[in-house]
This record gives sequence, C-alpha cells and structure tokens, in this order.
Amino acid sequence: MDQSWPVRVVVADNDIRKVTFHKRPDTLEELISELKKRLDQQYDFMLHYEDPEFNYAFCNLTDITELPDRPTLKIVSLENVVVTLSVASPSSSASALSSALTLSSPGSSDTEILPHTEETSPLTSREPWPSTFEVPYFSVNIEYRLRQGNLIYMRDGTRMSVSRDMKHDILQKLAEEMYKFSAYPQDEHFTTVAAALIAKHPCLAEPGSTTGCYGWKNSLKFKMGNLRSKLRRCGIADLSVNKRTQQNPEGEPPGKSLKRPRRSETNFLPDFPQGQDASTLECSRQLLENEMKKRFPNAVHVNQLMNQTFSLRRKEIVEEQPPLKQMLERWPALFRKQQVFAEFTRVASKDLEWDFFESLDRHTPRFLEIFKSKTGIIGRTLKEILSQVETKTHDIEAMRTAVLRCLPVFLGDDGSDFFKVCFDTDTIADVTQVPVGVLTVIPEDRQQPGPHALHLEPSSIAIILEGNIVMDDIGSHAQDFCVTFGLIYALHLDYPKRLRNTFDFIQRVMLNLGVGNLRPKLQSLKNALLQ
Repeated sequence: MDQSWPVRVVVADNDIRKVTFHKRPDTLEELISELKKRLDQQYDFMLHYEDPEFNYAFCNLTDITELPDRPTLKIVSLENVVVTLSVASPSSSASALSSALTLSSPGSSDTEILPHTEETSPLTSREPWPSTFEVPYFSVNIEYRLRQGNLIYMRDGTRMSVSRDMKHDILQKLAEEMYKFSAYPQDEHFTTVAAALIAKHPCLAEPGSTTGCYGWKNSLKFKMGNLRSKLRRCGIADLSVNKRTQQNPEGEPPGKSLKRPRRSETNFLPDFPQGQDASTLECSRQLLENEMKKRFPNAVHVNQLMNQTFSLRRKEIVEEQPPLKQMLERWPALFRKQQVFAEFTRVASKDLEWDFFESLDRHTPRFLEIFKSKTGIIGRTLKEILSQVETKTHDIEAMRTAVLRCLPVFLGDDGSDFFKVCFDTDTIADVTQVPVGVLTVIPEDRQQPGPHALHLEPSSIAIILEGNIVMDDIGSHAQDFCVTFGLIYALHLDYPKRLRNTFDFIQRVMLNLGVGNLRPKLQSLKNALLQ
C-alpha cells in the first residue's frame, strides 16, 4: 500500500514547491527538520497550514495531527519578523511593539549583548576584496575563442584581435565581478584585475605596453563608471546617494564630497532588506530603543534588531551625518562593546576584536625590538614608556598598552589630545574639546608623573566622542583603543588628526584593510615589522 505523503509548500510568494515524503512524519519537529533538508533552508522557521475549518485560511501549526491528508504549508522565517504598525492608529503602536517583543523574545534576559557571528549578520551585501582576484568565466562563445587564441599565442606568439562586441562582453563581466567587492574600486584594484585577465588569457596582452594591460585597465575604469550609472538609475542606495539632482545642477563637480567607502568598508550604504522600507525599519528601531530602556535587555533580541535595522542606521549616518547626541538617543545599543564589534563586522566584514588582538600580540615582540633600537629624542621617549613594563613582560595587558602608547611616538604622532587622564576625585573631567579620545581615571594616591605614564592600574577607562563620554568601564587600555577604532567605523568618523598615522597603520597593516601605497613612515615600520 502506497504510504507516500505529498505536501504543497509555500516557500515565498513566487516559490511554491511540491514535496513528497515516503511516509508521514510522526512529530512536528521531524517535519520541520526534513523540510529544512529538502528545501535547503539554513534559517529557523515556523509553519502555517491551510485550515479547512476556517475556509482554508492560514493558521499556526502546533501539532502535526492537525494536518489534512494533502496539506498546504507556508514557511515563516523566525529571523526577519517585521512588526507592521498602522499609521492611522498611533495609540496602538506601543501595545503592538510590546506584544511583538513578548512573542519573539527568548526566555534569556542576559545583560550582555551576545557576541556577533556570521549567522547574526545576514545583511552583508558585499565581500572583502580578495587577496587574489579570480577572473570569472565568460560566455561559452567567448571562452571558446579565448582558448583558441591562447593556444595560438603559446604556439607562435600571435596576439588575438579582439572585436568590439567581444571586448564589451569581457569588460562587462569583469565590472560586474568587481562590483561584488566594491562599487568604487581604487586604482590598485583596476591594476590587479587587468593583470589577472592577461595572466589567465595571455593572448589579450597589448603590444607596446610595458605591462600588457594598460589599455584594459583604462577601459575597465570607463566600464565600471557606466555600470555605476546604470545601477544608480535603478536606485541602488550607495550609488544613488551621490546622484546630482536637477534641483542642484550647480552642485559640486564629480569626485568632490562623494559619499563612498574611505576605509575599505564592504557594506558602506546597503539597500533596505527586501520587503521593508524606512517606515517598517523605524518600527523595529523603536522596538530596539524600548528594549534598551529595560534594566536587563534581551541580548538575543537586541542583536536581531540591530541586524535588521543596519541599513536604516547606515542611511542616517552616511546621508544625514547626525550629531552624536542624536545617535545616543536613537541607537543606544550601538554604544555597547559587543555591538560595536558586531557593527564593525557588518560594515567591514571583519572580526575587529579577534583580528586586532591577534595581530597586536603576534607583532608585539618585534615591535619591542624596533622601539628599543630607536635613538635620539624619540628613542628616549620610547625608553621612558618601556621602562614602566620592564618587570611585567608576562603581563599581556601591560605589554599591549606599552606597544599602543609607543606606536604614535614612533610614527611622529601627538597623542596628547587623545590620551586624557583625570583623578577619581575630580567631579567633572574637561573633555568638551576632545573630538575623539580615551579618558583614564586613576586614584589620586597613585599619581604617576610625566605625560607618558601608562597608568596600568586605572580606576576606569572611558571613550570620548565629540566632547562626550559615550562608554566607560571598558576594562583595559588595549580594549578601549580597539572599541574606539570600531566606533570610528560604525559612526563614519574621521581619524584624530594628530593620530592619523597611528590609526592608518592599524587599519592598513595590522588589520589589512585597504590597498595602495603607504606613507613613507608607515611603509618603513611595516618593512621593519615583517623582517
């Protein structure tokens, strides 16, 4: 007797599938598990089913025995629950927000925001630029012609004559592949892609060019500009933000004040998630704001809402450039340590905390050798700092602090406006004129003289942005520096002017974010560090 069980599954509005089971599952959990495998769904979901008793309207499925012989099921994701509030009845907004929060919040009420993972950052729209660019496969026709051209080139060195249509298709495919990594590639990126094309298809090398790819590089730049123009007309957020409208024809010329990644942000200005707009995401932001007012915010729910509202937050930060006080009021969760690290992952596709400390600890022995070998006035200052940790070589936090304080001195930066110190007996610390900095609070009876004192046993450490203390009790000097770096990315701030070399070195060398030539001081230190 045939015991097969056909099921109609609504995966999405335009994706409805038929799934046939060998036999009917015994439990709801078994059904969901099997559907995950059959439909290749990586996220958690609940099921709705058409109930015959209610004119086949969808109802929540809580027991598998409720299903008819040939059921219609609908998959409802648990990760992207959107709360829709009626504009006509604002009085019901608070109760709707509260009800949605109660239904979707797990039982946990941890006060710490959960660490971020790749699963909790589903909004990533681009990938980091690869260390080695892989030339994509072209159409069958072009691949065949290139293969024949490569064979002829290997046999007698004859270069291929590329038709206009063929060149257009090659450049279009390369531009689309580059767009996966960056909407505004730098000159070094174009050089890398053009060189990779010639390396894979030597028959395309240009006669008379020292690199064989100079013309391809220039053509790629024009093609990338054309691609951006097409996508800008489609309304892609990180491109349309730079559109010169007819209302402002006298606006600044192209290339001036463009809102585009400055520090290798992979998700500089992402589009809103599919099916959502500014109003629905604003409802989620209100949910998030209300959750953070609780004494014990739900960590899991906060993380989900921060992921969901990422595109709205970036739109505000990039386009409106709001003052810090407004950000503190609208996005209080962003000023929690774990959410700073999570936001950095969303923006730059890197694990800031892991990469920062792994690189710092790995290079610390070599840093110390370089600093100790320095002579002159800078050398004396470095020795003054390092003398404070001579007996603490096994104290990892002390060594991290010493390296981070020596780095600006070695690179010729002035950290006096960044590293601030006050006593725990001071009622108010004067930080109103500090754009970006860290404040170390020390006991008055442990005063250490000198502008380069490390203060290894502080009472507390805080972060200063735009003259306001935004985070305190960070834990350590190195952690404080790392979180400050993350906030600069999260809020799209400029590096401190007098510590530009230091922050640029951390970004470009220690975190490997960005391409291009380094300034001489940074390149010299990098060469010495990697010897």
